[in-house]
Amino acid sequence: MPEKVTSFDVAARAGVSRSAVSRVFTPGASVSKTTAAKVREAASALGYRPNVLARSLITGRSRIIGLVVAYLENQFYPEAIERLSRSLQERGYHVLVFMASNSGAEADEVMEEILDYQVDGIIVASVSMSNDLTTRCEAAGIPIVLFNRAQDDPRLSSVTSDNFAGGRKLADFLIAGAHQRIAHIAGWEGASTQRDREAGFMEGLEAANQTLFARGCGEFNYERTKEVALQMFSGAERPDAVFVANDHMAFAVMDVLRFDLRLRVPQDVSVVGYDDVALAAWPSYNLTTVRQPAARMVEGAIEILMDRLNGRADCARQVTLDGPLQVRGSARVPKGWPS
Repeated sequence: MPEKVTSFDVAARAGVSRSAVSRVFTPGASVSKTTAAKVREAASALGYRPNVLARSLITGRSRIIGLVVAYLENQFYPEAIERLSRSLQERGYHVLVFMASNSGAEADEVMEEILDYQVDGIIVASVSMSNDLTTRCEAAGIPIVLFNRAQDDPRLSSVTSDNFAGGRKLADFLIAGAHQRIAHIAGWEGASTQRDREAGFMEGLEAANQTLFARGCGEFNYERTKEVALQMFSGAERPDAVFVANDHMAFAVMDVLRFDLRLRVPQDVSVVGYDDVALAAWPSYNLTTVRQPAARMVEGAIEILMDRLNGRADCARQVTLDGPLQVRGSARVPKGWPS
């Protein structure tokens, strides 16, 4: 069996010090272009690969970020995860993706597993954490950033869109369109996103002296939302508009309205959603929705995480970003509404 090529061999072939070889393969380290080129050429010729695990034992940093997500059916999350992963990889970090349900017990089990990997930081997308686990992570010096979810814990950093303002925008839009029987299909009741979107929506209705005509809970699940929509719209007196808590569920509602109940969208029922995933702009749905500023949310989450990892900040930050209303063809457009 051939002997393993070491950094000493690379240094000797490139005519540089061993520390120079180490700097070349350390993300963010300072090294001249000439030295980097010589080292990489020597490493390639010798078939050398740096031992990332060994380096982590020396530096105490694994350069691994744990990324926890609840589900991927909603198109918002694959896009966000891709952005997060690329941004972290550009900074020399490796990403481990873990799946966890919104169940507190399962989420905590997954977080325990993540800690076993000696991660440098954790990004949690739409998953709740227990106070005990938060305390342990903070005590271990592992920063946590909540993405698209807030939690009533001042120790946790979070980045979300302004869900309250987004819900209010949708209420104002439907009221301006002269709808009289406005309904809401909620997501998972334990989610801060659901809570805040509905609160903003209800504030808008109350400001116009309107009450909610009907309410159901789709739990952010496509099949469950279809069942709720069938029940809500099958009666003689049905809603003339519905705010669905995210686009993924809004597509289910539109499918039921058009193909099961043979109702016209928006002539019979206006449908609005939240997220503005790619499918929302497709002609088959053409969904009016509030856009979550995914790129800016990712930038905010990465900035908070890097500041904590590099010692530039030692306290939590909560960032809320405004998202615009995207007016398309799934809902009646009020007269005089800006195009």
